[in-house]
Amino acid sequence: MSEPVEAVEADTGQVPLPVVAVVGRPNVGKSTLVNRILGRREAVVEDVPGVTRDRVAYDAEWAGRAFTLLDTGGWDPEGQGMAARITAQAEIAVVAADVVIFVVDVTVGATDADEAVVRVLRRAGKPVVLAANKVDGPTTEADAAALWNLGLGEPHPVSALHGRGSGDMLDAVLAALPDAPPESFDEETGPRRVALVGKPNVGKSSLLNKLAGEDRVVVDAVAGTTVDPVDELISLGDREWRFIDTAGIRRRVREASGAEYYASLRTAAALERAEVAVVLIDASEPLAEQDLRIISMVEEAGRALVIAYNKWDLLDDERREMLEREIDRQLIRVSWAMRVNVSALTGWHVDRLVRAMDTALEGWTTRVPTAKLNAFLGEVVSAHPHPVRGGKQPRILFATQADSRPPRFVLFASGFLEASYRRFLERRLREQFGFAGTPIELSVRVRERRSRS
Repeated sequence: MSEPVEAVEADTGQVPLPVVAVVGRPNVGKSTLVNRILGRREAVVEDVPGVTRDRVAYDAEWAGRAFTLLDTGGWDPEGQGMAARITAQAEIAVVAADVVIFVVDVTVGATDADEAVVRVLRRAGKPVVLAANKVDGPTTEADAAALWNLGLGEPHPVSALHGRGSGDMLDAVLAALPDAPPESFDEETGPRRVALVGKPNVGKSSLLNKLAGEDRVVVDAVAGTTVDPVDELISLGDREWRFIDTAGIRRRVREASGAEYYASLRTAAALERAEVAVVLIDASEPLAEQDLRIISMVEEAGRALVIAYNKWDLLDDERREMLEREIDRQLIRVSWAMRVNVSALTGWHVDRLVRAMDTALEGWTTRVPTAKLNAFLGEVVSAHPHPVRGGKQPRILFATQADSRPPRFVLFASGFLEASYRRFLERRLREQFGFAGTPIELSVRVRERRSRS
């Protein structure tokens, strides 16, 4: 077994990647085209209108240029209330993107719904690459040429299913992308970037205003007041931090519509831009599925994590005891996260956020020298060797830290290491070297046996 460790060492904490949105009616092949661009099956493809995955933002690359790819929901003009939402969704999707790939099914031709989207694209003024999909042979190329009438420029004949013409289309996308910045953001001297995330109406904007010492963002009792991420430079602990206040994440992206749908996408993008995430949880309510999913998003994004329990000062002893049990039971997987109890309304203990973020960032950037790492693992493995399975006992031959931000370790072994043993090694690494507030990635590479000649 060989797990990818050198995969994608992206600039996740630097300049945000350009965004390419794939838009079009239902069943024109958007998700199939997304999978073709990614080179793997990620987006759910089903011959039923309205199928959309929770994770619709993907890291993609073509010809050495990285970008974020958005697979958007299909627009069904016959759906209830959808006629009004076509414009709303299209406008917000296009605003979020640097380039739009507009997918049209050549076997059907341009419909009234396609014409409606075209009008939105023209008003937005964003670069548009017209993908004439389902061109599976020369006989349908003439149908693709007919799409010149849409007035969006040259139609690019593609077959998302078979890959035909997708390279030429991606070349056109790269040509339309904004120029890459000449130099990256200086992570060491610039403000540390903090994503303030949580489900709707837990007090994210109130906390941001309290930290800033003034009303910088709108606060309202109605959930979902914030739609676009709002970047704010705030002085805390004698230095500046860049806070990104984000829209509340709904229960499921596919259940959100219009502005809420794309607010969820932008929240995910905010995590990609951040170094540390502060997840705000309403301590007065039981931990919800949304809270757990947001924490998982932070962990999957590989960001340092601080969990702030809001309204803590209002809890009675019974609720505090109950919350502690909920945390022990439901958040055991992220027991390494930094924890702060705060009140966004009164400012109670918000000063402790700085210490928590500093500690989490320190763990996030920690690097263990190879010699020290192997000496430590040698002692651990000697005292607690891997269990014997099938008459064989895998041994760790060598280990190295491949990366930080977050810490990534590669273990070279003589055989497969069970997940339980890897979790044991992670616990011991944390006990020895800290890594408070940061996820850790452990990859195993099995040494291949060399045949003796």
